[in-house]
Amino acid sequence: MEDIRNIKQRFEIIGNDAKLNRAIEKAVQVAPTDFTVLISGESGVGKEIFPRIIHSYSTRKHEQYIAVNCGGIPEGTIDSELFGHEKGSFTGALADRKGYFEVSNGGTIFLDEVGELPLSTQAKLLRVLETGEFIRVGSSKVQKTNVRVIAATNVDLPTAVKNGKFREDLYYRINTIPIPIPPLRDRKEDISLLFRKFAADFAEKYRMPPVRLTEDAVQVLENYRWPGNVRELKNITEQISILEQERSVDALTLKGYLPAHNNSLPALTSIPESDHSFANEREILYKILFDMKKDMNDLKHLVYDIMQKEHIAPEPEPPTSIVLRNLYETPQSEFLAPQPPKSFSAEKERHIEDTEAVIEESLSLEEKEKEMIIKALEKNHGKRKLAAQDLGISERTLYRKLKEYNIDN
Repeated sequence: MEDIRNIKQRFEIIGNDAKLNRAIEKAVQVAPTDFTVLISGESGVGKEIFPRIIHSYSTRKHEQYIAVNCGGIPEGTIDSELFGHEKGSFTGALADRKGYFEVSNGGTIFLDEVGELPLSTQAKLLRVLETGEFIRVGSSKVQKTNVRVIAATNVDLPTAVKNGKFREDLYYRINTIPIPIPPLRDRKEDISLLFRKFAADFAEKYRMPPVRLTEDAVQVLENYRWPGNVRELKNITEQISILEQERSVDALTLKGYLPAHNNSLPALTSIPESDHSFANEREILYKILFDMKKDMNDLKHLVYDIMQKEHIAPEPEPPTSIVLRNLYETPQSEFLAPQPPKSFSAEKERHIEDTEAVIEESLSLEEKEKEMIIKALEKNHGKRKLAAQDLGISERTLYRKLKEYNIDN
């Protein structure tokens, strides 16, 4: 087997961590076979490098290599992208089109974010892996392909299987050879090496002296958790290289670029998964509703206390919205004084007020959701994938929300 140092140099891999070295060794060992490989790891750890290593050291190295981001393709077109379609099979299908499995016949296909595939597409992928057969969208003709599949995911697939979001049979089929990639926070000794490499690259790119870190800055760099891993480190190194006049960066300056230390940046509060795990955007809306309801209750208590002190009988408040009452069932009587019965005209006026309140609140909910999406994008420097993870939704859902709210990103 080729020396691991030569492999790192060829694919520009920086680091001496034992787990990273083991992942490279496994990639080279499995390359000559046709086993399906599952590369797992957090977003930004560099999973995309390992399929290229496997392909380069395989017997298919002179054939086609295609990388597909499954999370970046809309659900309605994913089957067409992977398996192709026939002319007239759907609106806009003006001609026959070959899919990636047909184009990469004899070569290797890398399915990044495989955990984002719809269940219907997962069934078709399983068929390709087991029999090499697929059918174009709008066709009944079975076609054959000989493709080596390498998949990658930052999703906990066993949990996804348990929750019914990923097929169990497909999971065991693609997990023939697992290669886990360690997160950057577990490679502390590699962090400063990566910073120096990125700083040198950006110095050459922008024709300026490379930035250097003081000893206290190195400590800050290594103690930061790096939720965005190598990608986040590279982005921050580029920011420092461009914005800092001084080429020597101390700890205080460095902290200004780290989200955990920069309170002036708009950022979403990190909530532990054990407390709140947003499975989809509906749960985000529920969280917003809960917070709004709590704020309104606090305000009602405050107003009622003031009115009691001044001996003013409070007017009955119209219900804020049917949704809030159904979700939380908070009794209004605990802070509202008893009221005399109203006439028909008063009830009619009350109904009109209710309608207006519901409309105003529904608009505010849209604004809240839009605001959270914008903040998540700003926090992650426009990276949709990272923003979607912070929000607890899929990248496909975030893409749809961006179009719905006309957010320019």
